[in-house]
Amino acid sequence: MKNLRTQLFIDNQWVDSVAGDCFETVDPSNETVIAKVSRARSEDVDLAAKAASRAMQGPWPRLPPVERGTILFKLADLIDGNSRNLAKLETIDVGKPLSDSLGDIAGVSDTIRYNAGAADKLEGATIPIGPDHFDFSVMEPIGVTGHIMPWNYPLGMAARSVAPALAAGCSVILKPAEQSPLSTLAFAELCEEAGFPSGVVNVVPGFGNEAGAALTSHPLVRGISFTGSVATGRAVYQSAAVGLKKVVLELGGKNPMIVFPDADLDQAASDAVVGAYANSGQVCSASSLLFVHEDIREDFLVRFTDMSKKLTIGGGMDDRDLGPLASSEQYDRVRSFLDGASDQGVRVLFGGDRPSHMDRGYFIEPTLIECSDLGQPIARQEVFGPVAVVIAFAEQETVVEMINDLDYGLVAGIYTRDISRALRLVSEIDAGTIWINGWYIGGAQVPTGGNKASGIGRERGLPGIANYLELKNVGIRI
Repeated sequence: MKNLRTQLFIDNQWVDSVAGDCFETVDPSNETVIAKVSRARSEDVDLAAKAASRAMQGPWPRLPPVERGTILFKLADLIDGNSRNLAKLETIDVGKPLSDSLGDIAGVSDTIRYNAGAADKLEGATIPIGPDHFDFSVMEPIGVTGHIMPWNYPLGMAARSVAPALAAGCSVILKPAEQSPLSTLAFAELCEEAGFPSGVVNVVPGFGNEAGAALTSHPLVRGISFTGSVATGRAVYQSAAVGLKKVVLELGGKNPMIVFPDADLDQAASDAVVGAYANSGQVCSASSLLFVHEDIREDFLVRFTDMSKKLTIGGGMDDRDLGPLASSEQYDRVRSFLDGASDQGVRVLFGGDRPSHMDRGYFIEPTLIECSDLGQPIARQEVFGPVAVVIAFAEQETVVEMINDLDYGLVAGIYTRDISRALRLVSEIDAGTIWINGWYIGGAQVPTGGNKASGIGRERGLPGIANYLELKNVGIRI
């Protein structure tokens, strides 16, 4: 990739938006403009949808599945070969440390390879209905799919839904977040190099109320994947429902970690620090709510505090432990939570402000707040920043009640040496994923998704590919 791509990618062509206007993408480490990117609106989404629809009438869905897989494998190799450039784009666009971005890009190629290997294994079934009939089912791609992505893991989240859609034989229209379009546009260039036919992959950077809304409502689009806020997820769901589209939503999380007295406290504290502050807390599955048994509260907090205060902060290309928040809007949101916390009677145990040595960029230092219960907004709502809340508990039944009273149900963690107790809690806690004695457990093959306000459907693993398939049944009288 020789040049920074800033145009729309439609029908394997780089084009300006119909209106000809652009938006700026900003480096959150220093608040400087990186580039001006073409701004897609409804007219551009319409062009992309028509190109993707034509692709569904062309060779792509009719390719032998193993050939689709071969192209995806080639794409994964190209991503590996361009990993440093892709990682640098994400770092300057989002602010995360370069080493974190390199790890994210490695995960992108892993995700693509997993789905590439599954492309020729999407099998139907034969169904016994009696000696005079033969009945079988086949799996077919649903058609044109729209993918509206967040800014916290731009290419990682894109791959999570785009790779299975492509493996299933669908064509895709990808709308990256306006805060972080650069790596997704570079990804489009690699898709072209890998050999995807015209119209199979399209990228339309723009704003949610323009390009995103046009994508969810377009009649040619048959499936929608969205990752983002609960409020926007509801709007996406309502818009898609008019067209009876398949929808997969991963929304917010206020993810509890329960630490019992018999837990390995060093491991629990270490995992809690990584879970709470990785990517500056801008992770849907962050360990942002720590329920610590009162008998070990002090011991746990000493460990957690010591580890947290060793974290270094700097610009993404400085490759420290933490970078800035991704945008001025997100910085203001987190600041509003912290400013409001002082009026709620909670204790700020450490952090809560901009690092003293940072005079530019959207930086907030790691913060720990202690609450007595879930009565304060900062204890119940997703902050999406480097802010953890700790609540001491005495009874197991009480902490389960508090967890299930949350609006969210994405992830929960249990730290105890009593595996029988942990497994009993698995059935009692309302969450899509439960982790025991570890945080961020999983990979491309492990299904993820949320309950309640945390979303609808599952991504990754074989269930992730099923989102982009329709089952067709065939009956024959013999």
